[in-house]
Amino acid sequence: MIRRHPIQLYGAAVLEQPAATVGVFGTMELIDLLGDMFETMYASKGVGLAAPQIGISKRIAVIDVSRKDPPDPSQQLVLINPVVIHVDNAMDYSEEGCLSLPGFFSLIGRPSIVTIRAQNWQGEATEATGSGLLARAILHEIDHLDGKLFIEHCSPLRREIIQSKIRRRRRLGQWATA
Repeated sequence: MIRRHPIQLYGAAVLEQPAATVGVFGTMELIDLLGDMFETMYASKGVGLAAPQIGISKRIAVIDVSRKDPPDPSQQLVLINPVVIHVDNAMDYSEEGCLSLPGFFSLIGRPSIVTIRAQNWQGEATEATGSGLLARAILHEIDHLDGKLFIEHCSPLRREIIQSKIRRRRRLGQWATA
């Protein structure tokens, strides 16, 4: 049964630590988790989701930048234990947001092309190259797996503005972390 999970918000400990490597593949538990992650991502209107964002400290991310409704399974990307093996020198500066920081966006520079090596749900090694939004999503989700959020790429001033607004929302009871 596929189910939606609550998104962990900025400040949750699970978002600030590197996720554990996945060593067991091909199980129903993993298949169910991937289905849950895609369901949660689509319900939240995201293009990517890392397991720590739903409170699970595992090196798993799902991505679908197609924004098709209904989703096209051929556009779904599963990354388990991903490692960046090449980034392009050219940078792409675009507005970036995060499901764990709802309502906050900032101009972030990321390499315009990235190649990664990962494993699929069966543990088979795969390589993928992405450009534009796909490259951005891949790098954003790998950051989550490393315990980083996009605001770490912001200027110190922009980061402080976002953090100040979050502190205010916490005081008002409008921002909760698990």
